[in-house]
Amino acid sequence: MPSTRPTNPLTWFGAAFCAIFWVVIILGGLAVLIVYLIFRPKSPRFDVSAATLNAAYLDMGYLLNADLTVLANFTNPNKKVRVDFSNMYIELHYGRTLIATQYIEPFSAPKAETKFENLHMVTSQVRLSELEIQRFKRQMMGSGVLFDVKGFFRARSNFGGLLRYSYWLHDRCTIMVTRPPDGVLVAKKCKSKH
Repeated sequence: MPSTRPTNPLTWFGAAFCAIFWVVIILGGLAVLIVYLIFRPKSPRFDVSAATLNAAYLDMGYLLNADLTVLANFTNPNKKVRVDFSNMYIELHYGRTLIATQYIEPFSAPKAETKFENLHMVTSQVRLSELEIQRFKRQMMGSGVLFDVKGFFRARSNFGGLLRYSYWLHDRCTIMVTRPPDGVLVAKKCKSKH
């Protein structure tokens, strides 16, 4: 009969480490599932509730000047989770050209509440491409001018006192406003992504 050798202690250590590692992974997965089932977290939303185009014209035929007021809406749809917003800024684009930027002070949105921010976006002497100049002239003569309002901010969901989850949100709303001086919001389409 062949003699049996005792198992190497390093092998026992490796097996114990793997067993403990898998128990930790399984317990961590169960904890995440339980937290999800209790809180049912939803991503906060950014929207444009209203917009007014006070002025918009081309200076020297190619430099855009515009004055747009936007009522931004930040919604926390969660019934059990508070959301803190920080590092927030809003960009206003005409076509592919960035024409204005505004910073927003950090704030918290309590459970299932909405926060409104009034933003005054003013652009002065921004050069447009030839294609954008032609599109702008057509839109000013037509039914409305299209702008993109892009929001970039960090959101932190607070699940009670100990659990927190932070993530970046990038939102984009394409809005159509009528001609100034009394240009009002007539259409919008918003998308959000993490």
